[in-house]
Amino acid sequence: MAICFVCTGGIGSGKTYTVKIFNSLGIPAYIADERAKELYKSDKMLLNNLVKLLGEEIVSDGRLNKQAMAAKIFPDSTLLSKVNEIVHPRVLEDYKLWKAQKEQKGFKVVLFESAIFFEAPLFHSIADKIIVVTAPYDVRLSRVMERDNLSEQSVKERMARQFSDQERVSRADFIIFANGKRAVLPQVIEILNRVNYFDSDK
Repeated sequence: MAICFVCTGGIGSGKTYTVKIFNSLGIPAYIADERAKELYKSDKMLLNNLVKLLGEEIVSDGRLNKQAMAAKIFPDSTLLSKVNEIVHPRVLEDYKLWKAQKEQKGFKVVLFESAIFFEAPLFHSIADKIIVVTAPYDVRLSRVMERDNLSEQSVKERMARQFSDQERVSRADFIIFANGKRAVLPQVIEILNRVNYFDSDK
């Protein structure tokens, strides 16, 4: 069985860059948000269940319109929870298949990346070790505003719906500081040394 490192952190914390470092060291990563987007395209039953809940207006040209869906669910925590009840089990099923394929290829360590890991109890059982990527609030805010071309208020609202860094760090096995002042690579290597990764084949 491959060790599953969960990599999580708030939006703008530096998870994407951290995942690239793991990839460069030969560790495959399952990016939960990206895989969910693929499932919206490939799994008609999943899309139909979302349409039943949210209405036909979330579909454009036969595909999910994520902006339309976001406009409906982000202001409504009850609706967001119902969407998660539909999407998360399908993502978990997809991840387990993906991990089994990686294990067949001989990988000893895999990465599961999700911004909302702690907020989604269904995923908690998959984690062998939890890595929290963290950066100061103002750094995260400016990163997301620039990256997604969003207003400060919009980003703050999204951040407020996630766990605080203090909550995440209190539950972490490892912490990576991606504040732009400390190099991430040595921190990743230190974590992998703790599980003797470099002594194994993959």
